Amino acid sequence: MADRIKVLLVDDHQVVRRGLRTFLEVQDDIEVVGEAGDGSEGVARAEELRPDVVLMDVKMPGMDGVDALRKLRELGNPARVLIVTSFTEQRTVVPALRAGAAGYVYKDVDPDALAGAIRSVHAGHILLQPEVAGALLSQEEANGGQGRGGSLTEREREVLGLIADGRSNREIARALVLSEKTVKTHVSNILMKLDLADRTQAALWAVRHGAAG
Repeated sequence: MADRIKVLLVDDHQVVRRGLRTFLEVQDDIEVVGEAGDGSEGVARAEELRPDVVLMDVKMPGMDGVDALRKLRELGNPARVLIVTSFTEQRTVVPALRAGAAGYVYKDVDPDALAGAIRSVHAGHILLQPEVAGALLSQEEANGGQGRGGSLTEREREVLGLIADGRSNREIARALVLSEKTVKTHVSNILMKLDLADRTQAALWAVRHGAAG
């Protein structure tokens, strides 16, 4: 039971939360530990319950999903946030990813695909569809986010390439015969040197600048 992925549901529609809970509670490796009806409550519950994964709606009254993501980052909350949205426009999804979301799915997602997405982001992977990845890369280019890779060590470049491949810290450690603690240190150094906020931005930077495997 200790291995179960703890999930927090944050959505302003009770029917949506109930549907998500009903499905997720039959998964052997997933446990719904709580719910919240808006971003502010979601942040409070995430701090209280310390879930592994937060399923977060974007458009909510009061504090929306993007602001909630930013607040969780400010607080240093380690939960991986998976956006669950009915909005397909890039202008809705992209800000959430820039704020630190590990990926997104649409509310009409196949139930088994949703469970798979939760497991994937919990393992450290990033879920991006090609058109949204392209939009993020365009923003990175427009912001002049280039030319900062010269300060990376050879080992950091190897780690960065594996991040771009969607590998988790555990998988990177296994591939490079390192401890997970050492990998975490390399990831922190990469983010600091490239002035990036999270693994999503690191993966996109790697793709943009040819550092991906």
